[in-house]
Amino acid sequence: MEDTGDDRDARFTTLYERHYGDVLRYAARRAGPEAAAEVAAETFLTAWRRLDDLPASQPLPWLYVTARHCLANEFRKQERRQQLDARIRTEAGASAQAGHADPATPQLDVLAALAALPDSDQEALRLTEWEQLGQAAAARAAGCSAAAFRVRLHRARRRLARVLDEQAMPEAAAKLATRMEVHP
Repeated sequence: MEDTGDDRDARFTTLYERHYGDVLRYAARRAGPEAAAEVAAETFLTAWRRLDDLPASQPLPWLYVTARHCLANEFRKQERRQQLDARIRTEAGASAQAGHADPATPQLDVLAALAALPDSDQEALRLTEWEQLGQAAAARAAGCSAAAFRVRLHRARRRLARVLDEQAMPEAAAKLATRMEVHP
């Protein structure tokens, strides 16, 4: 007999309520609290997709195996990001030491400064600056209200200006400060 949609929903809800905390703690012990929430979400997304494959009597070991795979993916993603950040810093440093006026140097410096910001700040800046979304559309893409996004964007711009200023890039920091006045 096949599960109805309601039975499937109920099975998943029960699974989630019983084991979400266990999976979250498992991931947090291995990757820290920030990555743990993402890993737990990915684990339960996989569980939803493969609900019929889960052992009904003891699903927790299956969830831990799935979480371990999600953690491996997360670690690979972090490693790639760290390599990219290091490469950007190296290239920016090499250009600065060469002493020539490479037109890409300011962009690399801004990218390095952007990489130093929290992910939520990076996303707010990318949505508005690179993707050219208006604040309302960017708020929808970020999954928050327009008011919350305006605050997030303002703080992200302020943090980026601070990092640029610390990296001795006063021109870029001044341009960003002007942009903050124009687009609060």
